[in-house]
Amino acid sequence: MSALLQGKTIGFGITGSHCTYAEVMGPMEALRRAGARVIPVATYTVLNTDTRFGAAEDWIARIEEITGERILSTIPEVEPFGPKKMLDAFVISPMTGNTLAKLANAITDSPVLMAAKATLRNGRPVVVAISTNDALGLNAANIAKLLVARNIYFVPFGQDDPFGKPTSLVAKMDRLVPAVEAALRGEQLKPLLVTVE
Repeated sequence: MSALLQGKTIGFGITGSHCTYAEVMGPMEALRRAGARVIPVATYTVLNTDTRFGAAEDWIARIEEITGERILSTIPEVEPFGPKKMLDAFVISPMTGNTLAKLANAITDSPVLMAAKATLRNGRPVVVAISTNDALGLNAANIAKLLVARNIYFVPFGQDDPFGKPTSLVAKMDRLVPAVEAALRGEQLKPLLVTVE
């Protein structure tokens, strides 16, 4: 890990791919260890949905413990990211198909999407770590739109269950921190397509 993250402020958006939360905690901690300030932003689903993968309040407590910051959860709380130029980069991990589709089509109806929009307004990188069962279905067109969009970078991804879930793609979460470092240099981390086990 380079010194590139030292002193940087990284927004970290979390959306409702509940089965992926455990994998996201390690990269979040790694960003902190690298010297970045990490500001968590969460959707309504994250804050209010208990699942077999854990209770919402437990995930909230863990995220706030890791980052040392209160989770921002409303559009007005994150709107200042734009005019105040508060972030060096914004991560969305995990990124659901719903959020993916909305970002690709300029729909800003959640704090995570507003934070992404505010970051892009300033010409700064948005790094997305997809986790969706329809990535190679109807959402394939949205992935294509984001792949060619300026200042949007992907955490390398692949099929997690090609035969059981043939349209599903997930990001390789252990590549998240290097993807952020590459994005801060204006580069897409390669290879983009990887094997996911």
